[in-house]
Amino acid sequence: MKNQSTLKLNSLVGYMVAMCFLISSCSKNEASNSGQSKDNVGTLKKGNLRATNLNSDTTYNLLFNVDYETGTMSSGIANLDSTRDTAPDAAYMISPGRSGNYAIAHKVVLGDSSYFSDSHWRSESATAYIPVTQFVPGQERRYEFSALLKNWTPYTTGMPTDGDIFFQAKLGGGGEPAWYFMTKRNGIDFRAPNANLETTIVSDYRPYINQWMDFRVDVLWASTATGYIKVYSKLPGQTSYTLIWQISNFQTWNPLNPNATNGYLKWGLYRPDASVANGDVTTRIVYHDDIRMYQIQP
Repeated sequence: MKNQSTLKLNSLVGYMVAMCFLISSCSKNEASNSGQSKDNVGTLKKGNLRATNLNSDTTYNLLFNVDYETGTMSSGIANLDSTRDTAPDAAYMISPGRSGNYAIAHKVVLGDSSYFSDSHWRSESATAYIPVTQFVPGQERRYEFSALLKNWTPYTTGMPTDGDIFFQAKLGGGGEPAWYFMTKRNGIDFRAPNANLETTIVSDYRPYINQWMDFRVDVLWASTATGYIKVYSKLPGQTSYTLIWQISNFQTWNPLNPNATNGYLKWGLYRPDASVANGDVTTRIVYHDDIRMYQIQP
């Protein structure tokens, strides 16, 4: 009897030690993952996108965040351009913002030279001189931003169909952007001009004029056909991002200018083909907030 009791006691002690070790291991794993964003949408594979129903181990490390909560057009970030126009209201702060107290507005008035810079009708913020935002082949990045079309005049039959660009991944050295978002007629399109690729992300923006729309782009920057792009949107009334379009086995870094060694971000208004003579809407205003960039770690 004594040997049986001792055996039972030893077994119980062994069980308790094993449970303590298991609990400790779980706690350490949870602690090591704290502060990182988990992707619950799907698993990203370089050159081959695959959506799954399981939580992936992909993490997103925040590299750059513009929330304008300093109440300034630089958002307290050194070397963040707000506009190169001379008009006093080409860029200005508005309140409230998308998720906080402030956001930025950009305005372009066709025919007024104070809204004309770098040879075009434009007013844009730019990160050209912020190294962490510069992208090159081999990097895997997530970009997020919110935009609001302020008192936007919709397209009607007979109006020019020129697009107004409001967010772009610009290639350094001039030339076309790698990709951009633009209004076109009454929709919002995503375009990669050097690949002659264009797709509609929001079929009709008119119900969302003067409301915030959220956009997300996941990219593997690649100089060969091994990259990918995924474009999401979250429209008013929606609680999570929806994957709208994707492409894999795609050359995402495709500059026409051989001097392009990196790229950077721009947001605001760029109206490359608009003019008073063509009958384009004279005044456009767009708001932006919560511009973020993450490093994707599969």
